[in-house]
Amino acid sequence: MTKAVATKKENKVELSTFYVGDALCGMDILNVQEINKSMEITKVPNAPNYVVGVLNMRGRIVTIIDVCKKLGLDSSASIETKRNIIVYSHGEYIGLLVDRVAEVVPAEWDKVLPPPSNIRGVQGKYFEGIYKTKTGLIAILNVEEVLKDEDINA
Repeated sequence: MTKAVATKKENKVELSTFYVGDALCGMDILNVQEINKSMEITKVPNAPNYVVGVLNMRGRIVTIIDVCKKLGLDSSASIETKRNIIVYSHGEYIGLLVDRVAEVVPAEWDKVLPPPSNIRGVQGKYFEGIYKTKTGLIAILNVEEVLKDEDINA
């Protein structure tokens, strides 16, 4: 997600929020293609440890990335609460496996703060910023940065 996604006129964005470990994260809802339960995933030999595998989603092969593992966080969530957030990036569909989904939160880009250099031990490069709500903080995930570190299809 980039600030360009937010309407310049209104400076507003809706954040689809989810938990990665204990951290509340979010991304522009326009980046989300769909959210589904974990399906039958086929393991991929010699893939990085954060690549859970691939699944066939209505004839499309979708690579599933465990966001907790990718960010170096521990997951304590049960399989019943885990969800795949399907995004479209660089011509393919990618599933981001998260611990659980939360609500959609309206936000204003001019109130997004720069990310600290690390968030709970995670490198700040994976986040676009921090949005303060009345009840807490939302770390805005930079999906492109999470996906670009390595060729996940190797």
